[in-house]
Amino acid sequence: MMTSVDADLIRVLGDPLRLRIVTLLARETLCTTHLVEETGAKQTNLSNHLRVLREAGVVETEPCGRFTYYRLKPDVIEQLADGFAALAQTARLTAEANFKRSCP
Repeated sequence: MMTSVDADLIRVLGDPLRLRIVTLLARETLCTTHLVEETGAKQTNLSNHLRVLREAGVVETEPCGRFTYYRLKPDVIEQLADGFAALAQTARLTAEANFKRSCP
């Protein structure tokens, strides 16, 4: 069942740049400089999006000298995927049972 936490996470990932960041971080751990190069976004804009992702628990940071590396937390994405899978299963069972509420 989808929860309010899932809804918040969907909202966070609903931004195209944040989704692009998550997609890039799924492939490798990157620093802000790499993400600026990959996305073409301005560093300040990117930092704001990374803060939102970090606060939502989607990414974690690893300091490395004067750089900060970002890593995707796959468990968070898996939890969201499980919520969608459960929703799809409910819809499938409802369709198979031909369940519909009668009109008044």
